[in-house]
Amino acid sequence: MQTASFSGFIKALFYMVAFYYIFKFLAKLFLPLLVKKVVEKAGQNFQQQQQNAQDNSSNKTQSKDEVIYNSTNAKNPRETKKVGEYVDYEEID
Repeated sequence: MQTASFSGFIKALFYMVAFYYIFKFLAKLFLPLLVKKVVEKAGQNFQQQQQNAQDNSSNKTQSKDEVIYNSTNAKNPRETKKVGEYVDYEEID
């Protein structure tokens, strides 16, 4: 069984502080590059989705689609859900 020593504590503390500053330095170097790459990728995905949507909409306008109108729904609109009656209470003196 090993016991803790003051020199071991100082050594562990030194490693933690060194790791913190090294990580902070590397984050300043590489994080902006990583964020730029992610933003560019998101922009490309957005443009691709827009292009696909435009292609799909132009294909739909070119083809002749039949529109069916159901007149039964127009005459009888859907009723709102009735929860219950409203009861007005009066205070009695």
